[in-house]
This record gives sequence, structure tokens and C-alpha cells, in this order.
Amino acid sequence: METINPKLLNWASILDEKTREQAVMTSQLPFIYPHLALMPDAHLGLGATVGSVIPTLGAIIPAAVGVDIGCGMIAVRTQYALKDLPKNRKTLREDIERAIPLSAGHNNRTVLPTAEPRIVELKRLAAKAGFNPGQYVEKWELQLGSLGSGNHFIEVCADESDAVWLFLHSGSRGVGNKIAQHHIGVAQRVVTKSRVHLPDRDLAYLEEGTPEFERYIAELRWAQHFALLNREEMMDRVTTRFGHWVRGRVRELERINCHHNFTQQETHYGKSVWVSRKGAIKAGPGDPGLIPGSMGTASYVVEGRGNPASLNSSPHGAGREYSRNAARKAFSLEELKKAMRGIEFRASEAFIDEIPAAYKPIDQVMHDAADLVTVRHKLRQLVNVKGN
Repeated sequence: METINPKLLNWASILDEKTREQAVMTSQLPFIYPHLALMPDAHLGLGATVGSVIPTLGAIIPAAVGVDIGCGMIAVRTQYALKDLPKNRKTLREDIERAIPLSAGHNNRTVLPTAEPRIVELKRLAAKAGFNPGQYVEKWELQLGSLGSGNHFIEVCADESDAVWLFLHSGSRGVGNKIAQHHIGVAQRVVTKSRVHLPDRDLAYLEEGTPEFERYIAELRWAQHFALLNREEMMDRVTTRFGHWVRGRVRELERINCHHNFTQQETHYGKSVWVSRKGAIKAGPGDPGLIPGSMGTASYVVEGRGNPASLNSSPHGAGREYSRNAARKAFSLEELKKAMRGIEFRASEAFIDEIPAAYKPIDQVMHDAADLVTVRHKLRQLVNVKGN
């Protein structure tokens, strides 16, 4: 851990200068308390750095929560071992691709029976929060159970003892993104009207006690819960398809579901603060967590160590070293195929920007996080499903 200044602690051994400058700028806002914690996977983001933990007194920066509100991971440890699996993994990948809409903007055509109780719950929560999600996305219900694109994925993995895990990464989809973008805009208008000078307009904030703040919190909490249920819905479908593939029924030995783009009230260093984890997971003492690598590399099942300096947090993944545009220019489909050798995946130029070389080495990230989490399992990929 490196102390960059009294307001900024850094766990990233790989940190480019622009990301460092962005984190320093955010840490100097007057309502940061006690300090910003920069995780090992930190990289440049909108307004605030991805891979940062931002505690604030009496205010929240919507862009510091992120535009994919509630994005996170879910994993299930099955009773199956690697030796139990059929040889043809392509049939499973294609079956999962049929069961779950994958790409941005492509929704379910109908609400499946498994999703109906979750839709009812979300409608009830929206009514309680006093808003209509339909004002953001007319048919938001159809987005429950869809994966998205970019770094979202579904994987079948095996751990160090060859136990088989199902692993999935997604968030609050288009409706959560619309909610986030709306409130980032609200914050910018409020700050402009108040004539507050900010070093970056995407650091615009909402003050606790104002109607704008209360509305954001209500809709944010709804979107966080949508993201959690979205992962649950997809995982249920994946376990069903996996069960058909192995000609059995999945018995879940463990299920972990955790956010890594969210905010909540916590007490740190003697004060109640809003902790916004933008690309970071909560890692209090004993907290279960999931830290995925990039395509073709390892992922980790972890347990929080409750490091107070990190504000009980840890990284959420590998963290980009190349922007998506830079990665598309720097790497080829052949290089992606080579990196994915031995893993069943859909070879497509659409995934070049997700090549492992575009990310920080996950093992270095985990080395940097040694005082933040304890590793329970290291997972290697068998099947990878992504949306383009």
C-alpha cells in the first residue's frame, strides 16, 4: 500500500499517470472522508477512477457509483467435478447462448415464469420508492435475465480441486444505465446552478437532505436490486442448461452474489459516510467475494480481511491497461484465439478488445490485494460466453 497523499491510499502496483492524476483530483474534494482508497485494478473512468472506493460526507457523486449501477458477480459451486463433464462443451455454450439474450439492446422476447416473481418484487419496490422505471425504459421487465456486452460474461470454471463452478458477470442493464445517466445530469445541473467550481464536471454531486439526493438514492437502490435479481435470474437459467448438459440436476453447494458498482452508508474512522465502490467489492471480515480475471485467465473466490485502511474493500477484477479502441488496434483475432486455447468460446473479432493482454495480469492484481482478501479458490475457465 502506497500513501500518495493523506487523502489517497493506493494498492495498485500498475498505475498509469492519467489514472493517478484522476484519483488525486477526486481525493481533493472537500467532502471526501477519511480518504479515497485506490484498488489494485484501478484504471481511468468517467469522472472517478474505476477501481476506487470513495467515502463521502453528506454527498454522493453519481458518476463515482458508475453508469452500470449494481454491476457485479454471481457464482455457484456445483456438486460436479471436471471428470463428470461431457467432452463436447460447444453444445453447452450454444445452449446457454440460446437461453440468455447476450448483447446490449437485445432483450428477452417474453418474461419467463422464473422471472415473474422477481418482476413482481421489483414493481413493488418501485412503487414503494415512488417512481416508475418505465419512464427510463418502457419495457424494462424484458431486460431482466439479459447479459449485455463488453466485459459481461458467463463461464463454466473448475477450481484447484477440479470442482465445477458456474460464474456470471452483469448489472442493471439498460434501465440502470438510464437511471445513472439521468442523475449524473441532474447533479451537473445542480452544481452549475449553485456556481460550484469542479475540476471535472463528471464529479458533480448531490447533497444529502435535498430532493435530488433522496430521489437518486431511491432509484439507485432499486437499480442495485434489479442488478442482483438479474444475476439470479440468469444463473437459474445457466444451472438448468448445465444440468441438461450433464444429464443431472445441479445441487448448489454455495452461491455468492456481490455488487461492485454501488453505494451504501457505512461507518469508517468514527463517522457515518456514503461509501461508493466504483469497481470494488465490499471485503469486510469474512465477506464472501468474487474477483474475475479477463477472458482466458484465472478468477478468484475470496473472503474479505476487513482492512480498515481500504475501507473494507478489494478489487473487482483485472482492470484495463488498454482502452477498447486501443486494444482493437493493437491485437488480432488470431492472438485472441491463442490466448483462449483450450477454452470453449465463440471466436469473433467483436471480442478482440476483451483479450487478456488488454488487462492487467490478474495474478499481479491479487498479489497487490494480499492484505485485502484471502483467496479461497482459484478458478480456471472451461467455457466462456459473451455478448457482442
